[in-house]
Amino acid sequence: MIVIVIMGVVYTLVITKLQTVDTKKAPLNFENLKPVLAKLAKESGEEVRLWCFDDCSECMLYSGATQLKEVKSFFDDSVGSYTYDYLRGMTQKKLDVFFDKDDVQKDVCFSFGVTPQGISDQILVVFKEKTYDYTNYFSDVDIYNSMQDAIDAKEQLIEKVK
Repeated sequence: MIVIVIMGVVYTLVITKLQTVDTKKAPLNFENLKPVLAKLAKESGEEVRLWCFDDCSECMLYSGATQLKEVKSFFDDSVGSYTYDYLRGMTQKKLDVFFDKDDVQKDVCFSFGVTPQGISDQILVVFKEKTYDYTNYFSDVDIYNSMQDAIDAKEQLIEKVK
């Protein structure tokens, strides 16, 4: 009986460790951005945010105020972040201001964060003719072929709710 319990504990530890390693090694992209950051946020207990500076060639992951690691950028400065409001439509997200540890202000090209509860910035990201929708609480990302497809989906959802 003791042997079975010990084997169960060892098995659980090994499986958990393997899943953590896989998630951390997975290259970030717009399809897995939310779940990877959500997992890191849950592990750290703080908001995890991807900050990209200047022309989006330099990106860093932060947990709270602690820099976790540099991330190889998977996009360029043509990326656009938008918010959607049914009454006002699509509006470009105002870029955040970032101050490094020496209090030097950096130009922000892109930022996206997720809390330990899995709540992310409510944005739509447009990059290379695809629109990535992070506004849905119940899915990681919805991908559309155009911004208009995303707007149409939002308006159809609102009509269903009415």
